[in-house]
Amino acid sequence: MLSLSQILAIIIFVLMFAAITSGKIHRYIAAIIGAALMILVVFLGVMHSPDAFWRVLNLAQLGHAQFWVPGAHPIESQGVNWQTIIFIAGMMIMVGGLESAGFFRWMCLHTARLVKCRTMPILISFMVLAGFLSMFIDSITVLLFLSMVTIELARLIKFDPVPIIVAEIFAANTGGSATMCGDPPNIIVGTSFGYTFTDFAINTGPIAWAGMFLAIVYFYFIFRKTLKQGTDPAEIMKSCPLPSSAITNPRLFKLATAVFILIVALLITHAYTGLSVAIIGVIGAVLSLAIAGREAGEIIKHIDWRTLLFFLGLFICVSGLEVTGVLEKVARLIGDVSRGNLAIAMGFILWLSAFLSAFIDNIPFAATMVPVISDLSKSGSMSLPVLAWALSLGTDIGGNATPIGASANVVGTAISEKEGYPIGWGRFIKYAALPMILVVGLCNALLIWRYA
Repeated sequence: MLSLSQILAIIIFVLMFAAITSGKIHRYIAAIIGAALMILVVFLGVMHSPDAFWRVLNLAQLGHAQFWVPGAHPIESQGVNWQTIIFIAGMMIMVGGLESAGFFRWMCLHTARLVKCRTMPILISFMVLAGFLSMFIDSITVLLFLSMVTIELARLIKFDPVPIIVAEIFAANTGGSATMCGDPPNIIVGTSFGYTFTDFAINTGPIAWAGMFLAIVYFYFIFRKTLKQGTDPAEIMKSCPLPSSAITNPRLFKLATAVFILIVALLITHAYTGLSVAIIGVIGAVLSLAIAGREAGEIIKHIDWRTLLFFLGLFICVSGLEVTGVLEKVARLIGDVSRGNLAIAMGFILWLSAFLSAFIDNIPFAATMVPVISDLSKSGSMSLPVLAWALSLGTDIGGNATPIGASANVVGTAISEKEGYPIGWGRFIKYAALPMILVVGLCNALLIWRYA
């Protein structure tokens, strides 16, 4: 039997989730309203526990040195995951600095010229570039610039950019599953359990890039006839924009690139330096603003406050399910279905995450499943890290199947439509659904081979 607090927590969460996936209101509004209802109705109204709310909000941890420099034994996040929120805010500022310096456009044009502006090499190289960049920065930013440069090259070379844009979206989501900072679901999983960049790179990294290789082969064979070159490559090279045209301020470009390299190095080594991702995000933001000088105000505008509020509201709503014991019941149900078998539980989480993430926002799903797999590992004596890897791979790669499966999909298709190349649901699914199933199947096989 469910208690009144559990029933109300479920109703509030489902309504919030439905509002997010409907797209009729911005997701941050749905999350904030859901959080307010969870606080007023569940924590204060039914449970009569202001202490439960303050434990969920967990502002006190911001004043602890261990939050910023946890050392070799990072603490697991409870309640609102401030590590995720602060890190994402810092990366937004750093990415704004890179954007204003022309870093992304320079990299895209440089890559295109390296392959002499030929369509199939562009497809492969831009997929690799999307996957690589998405290991370190937000896949939304990656798609903003890759899709625009792809369309620019398509008009110059005279080819249909839609297949390449879909392939770039697929690569960005897949590459993002390789590291802790690649996609928001991974940031949530990593900061919740104290996993490091290296933990993800060693465990999900090889599996993600095996899936990337399969995706590249798949898209190469299905698009090799579609992507026909309409202009002689030698003629194109004469009119193709030079990478240097993207750099408006050489000094700022060099400094912003140096900051990017430093932050990547800190993320890779934070297991050894003892720095948290929150302090790394702060370092990236402070350095980016310092080198920007008078343009710092413009860079601050890159902070998407609505996204940060979305995360805050989301964590409060999920905590409501956790505090009332709903997620513990879900964990027990999965444990009963899997009968304590790690391979079954791992596959169940992977495929459930993949198919649900194809149709609903993978960020709230990942946040909801984090305490579920935590309870499942405790009650079923299963390896928590392995369940975490399955959750990360499923949520990230599963989002590839539809135009709304991940934020990168929405951004890429919106830019394409705005520039006169609409990508309908039918065409997107035709290109992306089958490779998603194939790549998730490969991930399942590799997870079983390595861990079960």
